[in-house]
Amino acid sequence: MHIDKDLVAASATPLVLGILADGDLHGYAILKRVGELSGGRMQWTDGMLYPLLHRLERNGWVSAEWGVSDAGRKRKHYALTSAGREALGERQAQWDVVADALKQVWNALQAPTATEAWA
Repeated sequence: MHIDKDLVAASATPLVLGILADGDLHGYAILKRVGELSGGRMQWTDGMLYPLLHRLERNGWVSAEWGVSDAGRKRKHYALTSAGREALGERQAQWDVVADALKQVWNALQAPTATEAWA
């Protein structure tokens, strides 16, 4: 399934903040987690993730620190800051409103109209 680029962009920040709320991760692990959470239907690239992480870092929502992986590779690990946790809460409230509105629209499309009910 193709997911529209605008929808991916709109959901990227709360998705990454939510993933990092579970703990610090390096970029590849974040990409892997997005794939897992979406059942493989969302496949992000490095070119999409790293500019987002850098923006989140500039906003003060994510901190980054270099470390060494178990395999001995140098990797940058990203962590949610307290400001990022607050931003996540705000984004969650916003998405709840949007998801509720969409659910109501889709439920209305599924319900038979009065004319259809009498037919």
